[in-house]
Amino acid sequence: MFIQTETTPNPETLKFLPGRVVLEEGTEDFPDFESARKSRLAMKIISIRGVVRVFFGNDFISVSKEENIYWEHLKPAILGTIMEHFQLNLPIIDTPSDNKKNVENFDEKDAPIVKQIIELLETRVRPAVTQDGGDIQFHGFDRGIVYLTMQGACAGCPSSTITLKMGIQNLLRHYIPEVIEVRPVL
Repeated sequence: MFIQTETTPNPETLKFLPGRVVLEEGTEDFPDFESARKSRLAMKIISIRGVVRVFFGNDFISVSKEENIYWEHLKPAILGTIMEHFQLNLPIIDTPSDNKKNVENFDEKDAPIVKQIIELLETRVRPAVTQDGGDIQFHGFDRGIVYLTMQGACAGCPSSTITLKMGIQNLLRHYIPEVIEVRPVL
């Protein structure tokens, strides 16, 4: 098994490409050990000293590290863990999601606007952030303000604020005049 790695815009996150499907649908974000309990693979990776976050996409695993740790020290352990897991043909997720992952808050009268926002996020934004090893989740819309969460490589990335404000906010405002601002949900 050969696992490729790719850098991401976040210098503290690497994207690992095992050459096979990781998750059939959706994404899973493990920002700490407690959240990783539903996946043996995520628990093993986040247990490696220096790893602080694990994120699963369709065909990749993003791993974020502490700032003062070098990738040269972490990569062999991460690669070995991923390779062993796939060679043993173990499940990626042991405990299914509880469907509380993406709670959406908005007034029902704004449903047509929210539908447009979600469509733009799905078709224009998600492919770009997935390419960078992350994901974006819609959380709500209230009086012109869109609330989003950046995940995976995008969470904590130095350029995520610029992505939200200059990229996503400008895109949404261009197509949907009711959008005034985009704010992150932490």
